[in-house]
Amino acid sequence: MPEVRTSVGHVLRRPDFRRLLATRLLAQFGDGVFQAALAGTVLFNPQRAADPVDIAAGFAILLLPYSLVGPFAGVWLDRWSRRQVLLRANVVRAALVAVVGALILGGVEGAAFYTAGLAVFSVNRFVLSALSAGLPHTVGAPSLVPANALSTTAGGVSTVAGGAAAILLLEGIDAANAGYAGMALASALPYLAASAVVAGFPRAHLGPDHMVAVRPSARESARDTVLGMVAGARHVAARPPAAAALLAIGLHRFCYGVFTLTTLLLYRNTFEAGGGLFRGGILGLGQVVAAAALGTLVAAVVTPAVVRRIGTRRWVLLLLTGGAVAQVAIVLSFVPATVVLVGVLLGFVAQAVKICVDATLQETVEDDYRGRVFSVYDTLFNMTFVIALVVGAGTLPESGVSSAVPAAVALGYLVAAVTYARTTRRH
Repeated sequence: MPEVRTSVGHVLRRPDFRRLLATRLLAQFGDGVFQAALAGTVLFNPQRAADPVDIAAGFAILLLPYSLVGPFAGVWLDRWSRRQVLLRANVVRAALVAVVGALILGGVEGAAFYTAGLAVFSVNRFVLSALSAGLPHTVGAPSLVPANALSTTAGGVSTVAGGAAAILLLEGIDAANAGYAGMALASALPYLAASAVVAGFPRAHLGPDHMVAVRPSARESARDTVLGMVAGARHVAARPPAAAALLAIGLHRFCYGVFTLTTLLLYRNTFEAGGGLFRGGILGLGQVVAAAALGTLVAAVVTPAVVRRIGTRRWVLLLLTGGAVAQVAIVLSFVPATVVLVGVLLGFVAQAVKICVDATLQETVEDDYRGRVFSVYDTLFNMTFVIALVVGAGTLPESGVSSAVPAAVALGYLVAAVTYARTTRRH
């Protein structure tokens, strides 16, 4: 029997995988630039102010409704050409970020600003879901773990690179409304480049396998969305490994959301932006993001080999337990160096868990359900994060310094590990 090749080098030899990867890298580089512009506008723009509730509300306005797009995205990704979704969605995003840039330049705040940001992130959901749902059409089933390890991690690193480039440029220009507006507009360039790259695929190459030729009406789409979500939920419920994977990622994202808000408050209100290796302000926050990116890179290298050796279940249990240990470090020391270290560790945990969850869903979910299931996944991914931010806003002081909160998050990671272990014990 011939040996099944599942290495990263093997998947990179496939031209269709390389094209999809290039599409992801360009799109997520643009995400990094846009997110840095948006975060700088909300958190570090001297012409604006924010407290824990403001930050949580901003995330909720952007992510919670954006999560509700997920069910519709799932139904449509199982009906429409995923290549066409990627092509058109990136063009639409390029136009929308120009609108956001204009609003920043005009000093517009409140509902109009958040609605425009919501529109960009809503389209982004179609892009990321289509990338994940289309990946199995570019590699064989045995190669899904290394393919996910490479593509999702490289995409995350590309996002960080885009954000880092934006932060460095903002340090050299006027970091007020005009500077952040220009940076938001610059994110349109990689979005347009991603559209040009994905146009090289044949229309049906990324699936779905059985596309519906006639577009449904708005009412039919709404009905299909509800029925599709019910069908997707039943499909996952009938596959315990998939259900356990979603449970693990949901609990992890809640814990990670509290850590995120803690970090934002520390770097905005507590850590000084002066000299030294580890600093506060937007540059210090950039160090945490870069540290998390390093963690994701290491996770991508380590995870495929570890999964082959001990299996997905044991690896996820070790990761969730490691998340608890990382939180203990913050309890012991509220200084920038510690937060950067925890950023590396949680970046590793987050990416390794995501690789395992993505591969589990792709292996256990049938292709005709993949779009709907990944949209449920995306909705859970964001809603648990928003809930965590709301909880954090009600429990964290404006300084971000609280020993009780990270201790509770550590306990949350342990609960996640125990729950996942019990759910997967029979399978």
